[in-house]
Amino acid sequence: MPALEPTDFNGQTAVDSYGPGFFRVAGQIFHGPVIVQAQGVTPWAGLDDLATLQALAGRVDVLFLGMGAATAPIPRDLLDQLDAAGLRAEAMTSPTAARTYNVTLSEGRRVACALLPL
Repeated sequence: MPALEPTDFNGQTAVDSYGPGFFRVAGQIFHGPVIVQAQGVTPWAGLDDLATLQALAGRVDVLFLGMGAATAPIPRDLLDQLDAAGLRAEAMTSPTAARTYNVTLSEGRRVACALLPL
């Protein structure tokens, strides 16, 4: 059986791991919500921080929105504002959003994830 090859992100920022209240991104620990994209990681104030999400418009094709430990729908007003900004967002648990972001990033796509802590 061949050995698994590590994923090559070509110098782009990937989510390394996560745990209760934190995310490890590109080797650094971040406590609280974060937005991760190929160029780096940004602290995020959470679902009420619309401006930081809107700043992704035109820079990513899809935003994976990690809602914490449980899947929850994106609040309708937030979804409407993201749609108006031209951002396609998909809600899922934060672990699933982090993994989906990493896989999609490794495929060379323009993607970001906004993660609420577990």
